[in-house]
Amino acid sequence: MRATTRRLALLGAGAALLTTALGATAARADDGGSGDITIDKVVVNGGKPVVVGTTKVVSAKVSVTASDDSGIAETTYISAFGPNPNYAQIWYDDGAITCVKANATTSTCTGTLTFDPQAATGFVDNNAAATWNLSTLVTANDLDYIHRDAATTFRVQRASSVTVNAAPEPVRKGRTITVTGKLARANWDDNKYHGYANQPVKLQFRKKGGTTYTTLKTISSNTTGDLKTTVTATADGYYRYSFAGTPTTAASDAAGDFVHVR
Repeated sequence: MRATTRRLALLGAGAALLTTALGATAARADDGGSGDITIDKVVVNGGKPVVVGTTKVVSAKVSVTASDDSGIAETTYISAFGPNPNYAQIWYDDGAITCVKANATTSTCTGTLTFDPQAATGFVDNNAAATWNLSTLVTANDLDYIHRDAATTFRVQRASSVTVNAAPEPVRKGRTITVTGKLARANWDDNKYHGYANQPVKLQFRKKGGTTYTTLKTISSNTTGDLKTTVTATADGYYRYSFAGTPTTAASDAAGDFVHVR
């Protein structure tokens, strides 16, 4: 029997946060098991960080591959939790987890966790941008079972955005081009983007007809996330700012701004 507790912004396939009849969440149970069943592989979001902005619901597929000599009956639940109380859980018997046999002994079970920054309660705060544990319980046909509290880990990151404007345009060769922009990132306290201060950002250039950007220099965003620097006009091409990201914030590139040099 499972009871429903208060709903969080991070949901598992639309399910509410669930607890066991004893009042302890499955995600917080100790590691344990019985028999020769093994968890062979766990993948969250294809191995990439889960990047969440301020409006769109983000889905992250989770796959759990396990083996037992009798075959796999089910992955009973898949749970994800970060800094308290950020938490998600999906259940096999709710239809949120499906299992496909690879062979007589091995199956891969999959489910989807969803991240909704616009949910009624929102993320608790920006501390949700952190390393999360992925917990799971897998049961075999002969009732062997295995539980791992951190079968794998994954990162949840705040989305970022960066803009660019190169001026004047057109410009004479040898003259100065001023390149401005702004680096911002999602804030889950108010679901808006705010300037990201004191971060290294690369100014890059792609010559007209070229396919790759070359870094010209690295500057830092100011206290409000604004970017500004100058370069000498040499040829027609595109300027952009490129942010490499941090452990809590995803990388992003501005769309190139074309400057015609006469």
